[in-house]
Amino acid sequence: MVKIEQSLCIGCAKCVKDCVSGVLHIDQGKAAVRESCMQCGHCVAVCPVKAVSIPEYDMADVAEYDKDSFTYTPECFLNAVKFRRSIRSYKDRRVEREQLLGLIEAGRYTATAVNTQSVSYVIVQEKLEEFKAYAWKGWLSYADTLPSEQADLKAAIYKFYEAYQKDPRQDRLFFNAPVLLVIATENSWDGGLAAQNIEMMAVAEGLGVLYNGFMVRAVRQNPEAAEWLGLSGKNVCCCLLIGYPDVVYQRTAPRKTADVTWK
Repeated sequence: MVKIEQSLCIGCAKCVKDCVSGVLHIDQGKAAVRESCMQCGHCVAVCPVKAVSIPEYDMADVAEYDKDSFTYTPECFLNAVKFRRSIRSYKDRRVEREQLLGLIEAGRYTATAVNTQSVSYVIVQEKLEEFKAYAWKGWLSYADTLPSEQADLKAAIYKFYEAYQKDPRQDRLFFNAPVLLVIATENSWDGGLAAQNIEMMAVAEGLGVLYNGFMVRAVRQNPEAAEWLGLSGKNVCCCLLIGYPDVVYQRTAPRKTADVTWK
């Protein structure tokens, strides 16, 4: 439940106007709460006198806005988007826990439908080699479900597995990335949005990321993989390979002209 500190509230009604759920109102010149809400935190963020809190959350985690600390320009952001690449070649270098926690922070602050905040993250680095057997088993199982018109893809997956068996460095599922991040949530949109913010944070940290759709299929196809991850019964929606890129790109890649309709 949202809490209004009456001794601090100045009755400006900014929280009332910005309330998504419509549960705030002005009562005798002060903001008041009618009923429970989805705890989106807009009221906390908009209050000019810090009279609003959500006791269920860690309020010490709330940061104050400082205009001077924002160097977020349209040009800078668009450059970051244009220069990001899907990385399939990684250095044999460990990613520190502090950096990985920074990526999770970017995911944690991503918007979720109705503010459910129900996204789960599993970071696999220490036991990555142990998990690979479960993932490869799931990918081969997925290959076996492919229809006859996708026989070429099935053959390619088995060919990748044979190459991996001969030389573990020839890994077309993990690409020798040091970290696997698995995202699970009931609403796949929430997971996708979090993954996008995580990738951009990773780029800022000098890391590279690959969205691995085949890994998602591998985990979904093998219940043992989901159980190993502690995600049995959950919707695994995104798998990201993360590490330091072992490749340097000199320029942006060309793209098709945007398909836009103006009305």
